[in-house]
Amino acid sequence: MSRRSSPPPSEASPPEAPFDEEVVEIPIDGNLDLHVFQPREVKDLVTEYLWACRQKGLLDVRIIHGKGTGALRRTVHSVLPKLSSVESFRTAEERDGGWGATWVRLKPLLPGEEDPEPPSGP
Repeated sequence: MSRRSSPPPSEASPPEAPFDEEVVEIPIDGNLDLHVFQPREVKDLVTEYLWACRQKGLLDVRIIHGKGTGALRRTVHSVLPKLSSVESFRTAEERDGGWGATWVRLKPLLPGEEDPEPPSGP
């Protein structure tokens, strides 16, 4: 999965250079680290990543949002209940990142069930 990541605001390019965004290759391995993405990208990114994991049969997914102020965690936690593919989610245990990460359990695709394209966002 590829995703464009905008540079942080302090490194942002002037508006006349729209193609200077960095493309970040995201491995679909059940671990999504949100540190390299802008907060405005998180809702769509989480939605698309969970869709891709479900397609691959990866049903337990860890989303690393960091501890910080908790704003990114709240954003992630606001998206998850809106996704019909999410069975449950919980804060990670300390060894897995504590409150800086969230474990998501996805519903498996049923035999013959098709989920052909990622949703466009919650």
